[in-house]
Amino acid sequence: MIQHPTRERIVATPMAALAGFVDAVAFLHLGGYFVSFMTGNTTRLGASIAEANARMWLPALLIVLFVSGVVAGTLVRQAAVSRGQGWVMVLVTAMLALAGLASIAGFPWLAMGALAVAMGAENAVFERNGEVSIGVTYMTGTLVKMGQRIASALRGGSRTAWAWYGLLWLGLALGAVMGAGAFLALGLGAIWIAVAISVTITVFFFLLDPANETA
Repeated sequence: MIQHPTRERIVATPMAALAGFVDAVAFLHLGGYFVSFMTGNTTRLGASIAEANARMWLPALLIVLFVSGVVAGTLVRQAAVSRGQGWVMVLVTAMLALAGLASIAGFPWLAMGALAVAMGAENAVFERNGEVSIGVTYMTGTLVKMGQRIASALRGGSRTAWAWYGLLWLGLALGAVMGAGAFLALGLGAIWIAVAISVTITVFFFLLDPANETA
């Protein structure tokens, strides 16, 4: 993460907040399943299989849809001649909007599927050498790296590098708080707040100088 330009590191935090917001909305609606945290869904899948739970299909489907989003986002990123990050965010925004429209039309399951695809696609925004370089929808690796940077600081290394990872985690945590609050107040109407956040991030990427875009 710290190898990215400062403005990309800064925008990664609201992107993590977006993921936390969306995941909290879906978590509350689905009763404990996730659209961005696939480690949690994998654990739920394993437990459901062991218990022969009839809902084992749900975490499995969410995992498939999330991976499909990663594939779609990566293909868009690699196909774009320039401003690939912005075009990935166009895809994310479109899927969030589809989720909002599906919820209005009375198709909440379609809405949840679109949210999972959107969250998978969001991870394709930051890439280096074909690999995700900043994961904005999952924080275990981020916390591990923060711990490593703290250890490095204690041994005389950079005293501030760990803070970028902490800020990314904080963004997701605060986004989750806001998403839960919005869901309790608005139900699935909270998705439109996520759409507005995503539009703002998308505009930011299109305003960036494409020559400075991380490849």
